[in-house]
Parts: sequence; structure tokens; C-alpha cells
Amino acid sequence: MRRLLAFVILAASAAALGAQELRLPIKNGSVKFAVIGDSGTGDSHQVSVANELDMYRAKFPFDFVLMMGDNLYTGDSPKDYQRAFERPYKTLLDAGVKFYASLGNHDNPNERLYKAFNMNGERYYTFKPPNSSVRFFALDSNYVDDKQLAWLDKELAASGSDWKICFFHHPLYSSGETHGSAELQRGLLEPIFLKYGVNVVLSGHEHFYERIKPQKGIQYFIVGSSAKLRMGDLRTSDLTAKGWDRGYGFMLIEISGDELFFQEISDKGETIDAGSVRRTGKTEPNPGRSTQPVEQAPPAPRQPVAR
Repeated sequence: MRRLLAFVILAASAAALGAQELRLPIKNGSVKFAVIGDSGTGDSHQVSVANELDMYRAKFPFDFVLMMGDNLYTGDSPKDYQRAFERPYKTLLDAGVKFYASLGNHDNPNERLYKAFNMNGERYYTFKPPNSSVRFFALDSNYVDDKQLAWLDKELAASGSDWKICFFHHPLYSSGETHGSAELQRGLLEPIFLKYGVNVVLSGHEHFYERIKPQKGIQYFIVGSSAKLRMGDLRTSDLTAKGWDRGYGFMLIEISGDELFFQEISDKGETIDAGSVRRTGKTEPNPGRSTQPVEQAPPAPRQPVAR
């Protein structure tokens, strides 16, 4: 059942591209969405990213936003939801844009009960945009127990979708100095991803942007600087296809047929990275880039992952 990907990466730097230049095709009937991570500060950096999201939506009418966790750093009182979510994203919420959250290590699990996060009271869940061949799986990487793994195995097996995209907080692969790769979660989750042909994995936690070189046919992205920034923490490694830790940002994604287009954008409207991922029946190496998996230790024993 495993589907492999051919990756076509069209990297672009902020210096090479002008501010507020949309690099996505905007095809009829495509699935259009945004990605933010580690966003819940309620400060000027979050507002700056939110404002840029508003401006880009005028050009790229995305329907929903995926949240990579750490949605509320300030607490979970009604005032906290207002300050760190409802006010910054008011224009998007008023326009009917939906937000789908995953839980980060700074989040209270009770956030799953907050209606606007569309978690339906669950720590992990799945959804599929209408009339699409794309299904999303939100996971709780804080506590990966047998129950969640059994649920994921069952849901992926029953998906039937061409594109299977998982999103959660802790990155399975990372070049960050502070955190690095979440190897325990990788040992638990990656075998299931490979078994059922997961195409793309999105995470946060690291306060920078990194596009990982394809690992065993899966494309990994880290989008964790939508309000927090750890400047200088990204140590470019053999994992890194493109990385940026000099500012705040978000990602726009469009899926049309067998191709996924992506664009990472700063809070100044500059394009940090852009390209595409093609879903095919075989893996084709990228010129000048290795698609070989990074060597890793054997999978860790199956057990809960504590916060």
C-alpha cells in the first residue's frame, strides 16, 4: 500500500524574490490552506504574521489553517483565547476560515474543547476537505500511546485518499540545536507512516523554518516561527534542504492532482522558500540532492511520550 513520492523542489530565497510575490498556481478545484506553528503569544510578532496572512489571502483564497501546536502560551482563560487567537486572526475568522489545531507541549489539553480549534474534543482526529482526495491527520505528539497508534493505523488504512498529510508538534527530523529530532516519536510513528504511504508531515516546536530532505519517500516540514523565534538555533545538517531562522513566518500550500505546491513567507511578505512535491508511483532523486534516508537508531520501545 506504500506510495512513494518524486520530489521537485524549486527553492527560492528571500533575496531572489520580491516581497508579497505569490508563487502558487491557484488552480480551480485545488485544496488551498495555510500552516502556522508556535503562534499563541498574543504579541506583536503574532499580529504581524496574522496581518500578512490576511494580505496573502486576498491573492490566495485558502479555506483553512493548520496549527502545529503551542497555540496558547499565555494560559487558557477566555481572555487568553481572545488575546492569542481571536483578536490576531479576527479578519480570517470573520471570513469563515477554519483553524484546525494540534496540541503542543505548552498547550493545555483542554484546548481540544475549544470550538474554534475544530478538534471536536479529541487529542487526535482526522478530516477531509469536501470533494478532495486529501485527508489530514492531527496527532498529539506529547503523549504517543498505544491507543493513539492503533487509531492512526485504523484511520490510515481506511483513508482511501491519494494525499495523506499528518501534522503535530514535535518534528521527527530536525537540525535544531535546542531540540533536534524527536527520535522517540519517530520510532513510534514513522513505521505507520511508511506502511500506509503518508506523503507529507508538518510540525512545529522548533522556532524556525526547515524543509527536510525527503526521508524514505516522505516530505517533512517544520513551521514553528509564527510568533516565536530562536535565532541562530538552526544548525544546517545533512537533513536540511532549506532552512531559515532569521525571522517569523507561515506557509501556504496548494494541492492539485498529484502535485503539492508550497511557499514559506516571512512576516515582511518575503518568500523564504517555494517549490513543489509530486506524488507518483516511484521515487526519483532530485539532481544534486540525496534522497537517501538518514541513518537512525532502531525504533524505541512502544510507550507513552511524556511532556
